[in-house]
Amino acid sequence: MSRLALVTGGQRGIGLGIARSLAADGFRLAITAEVAPDHPDVTAALGDLGEGASYHRHDQRNIADIDTLLERIEADAGPITTFVANAGVPARIRGDMLDITHEDYAFVQDVNVKGAFFLAQSVARRMLGRPAEPYRSMVFITSASAHLVSVDRAEYCISKAAASMMAQLFAVRLAGEGIGVFEVRPGIIETQMTRPVAGAYTPRIEGGLVPAKRWGTVEDVAAAVLPLVTGQMAFSQGAIIPVDGALLTPRL
Repeated sequence: MSRLALVTGGQRGIGLGIARSLAADGFRLAITAEVAPDHPDVTAALGDLGEGASYHRHDQRNIADIDTLLERIEADAGPITTFVANAGVPARIRGDMLDITHEDYAFVQDVNVKGAFFLAQSVARRMLGRPAEPYRSMVFITSASAHLVSVDRAEYCISKAAASMMAQLFAVRLAGEGIGVFEVRPGIIETQMTRPVAGAYTPRIEGGLVPAKRWGTVEDVAAAVLPLVTGQMAFSQGAIIPVDGALLTPRL
């Protein structure tokens, strides 16, 4: 049976970096995002990923469409053996957490928590009804913001802390079924999402905020994901893998 990975938000940034790494290892790819199929990011991503890749438009807030999405993917490419929950949104507006509106808070939670949970739930149900070979796995891409406080984007931090707990819950629920579940926790990674704050962060990174004194790359994250989804760390079920240049390591 061939390996098929579903990577949400796989059209750019960390998601695309992970998808490239999996494609290079022989996985077929299904990537999702909310943008149109003819969006330049999608066209470029499919060109990078080759013939074994397909794109499926999906707004993660639309949980009513999840079963249709998965049926379409599996009818096109076969059973999903690896799920990478990567898609997410930042805070719409950085500012005082006391000024966050209900609408802006709900937007982040609906994508990063509610939508991610119910998609993972549906994928897990499908995995449970299938053979244990090849190795089945789920990886949740969270953030250093699951642990570090940023009061100017509180709704994002809350969503990532929830996503971290989500990974732990799925890990315990699925451990006895032989489905590997892990959390990968990136630090400050150079992507389109972080580009607007590059000027503010670069001197802080070089000054020691990140002990490695450099930005992380999507390739750094992808390198951490590959051994998780290929079964090389199967007994490390539920592990939180930091990809942060020691940003999260406690220091005096």
